[in-house]
Amino acid sequence: MSSEPYKTAPQPETTTSWEKEATARPPVAPPRPPTESRASAAYFALVDVVLRFLLFASALVAVLVMVTSKQTEKVPIPIYPYQAPMSAKFNHSPAFVYFVAALSALGFYSIITSLFSLFALLRPGSCPKLVSHFVIFDVLFLGIVAAATGTAGGVAYIGLKGNSHTGWSKICNIYDKFCRHIGASIAVSLAASILLAMLVLFSISSLSKKIPK
Repeated sequence: MSSEPYKTAPQPETTTSWEKEATARPPVAPPRPPTESRASAAYFALVDVVLRFLLFASALVAVLVMVTSKQTEKVPIPIYPYQAPMSAKFNHSPAFVYFVAALSALGFYSIITSLFSLFALLRPGSCPKLVSHFVIFDVLFLGIVAAATGTAGGVAYIGLKGNSHTGWSKICNIYDKFCRHIGASIAVSLAASILLAMLVLFSISSLSKKIPK
């Protein structure tokens, strides 16, 4: 009796067609961030640097104009008809002293944030968290500068118009140069407040674009 060779039955295939296609396809690279988001981030960083530089310049000008507002004039004294020289300085008013202190702190703050913003512009992604936290201090300084501007503006208005109800006399008819310096400094400080408000809006807009939708 002849023996036939032993044959094994063919095994059914366990892999499906979609598994074969998955193993045959090369690995897919992770998606790159869109070019539009990079351009938008660079735009916001550039605007932030420019606004902070302008903020530093406005704070510096406001302080310099205020501290150089000294003027000396002869004014009547109770002994008629004699006159005595009297000076008008910014440090004679606590409101103006607070104004100078607030704008000086703003100038120092704007220097620091300008350097960090410039570093973030040159090296994107280096310190996004730190730059994003600037919005908190921007809001804080916006309140401080706005309060200082309003306080100094109120005192300056009394010096310009006086107040007949309280017996406060106007002084700008005598110290005209002093009042012009005060008015110019307050106007520049108002511009600094507007720049701070713009910085807050740009920072919030930049942060909102980073929130996943």
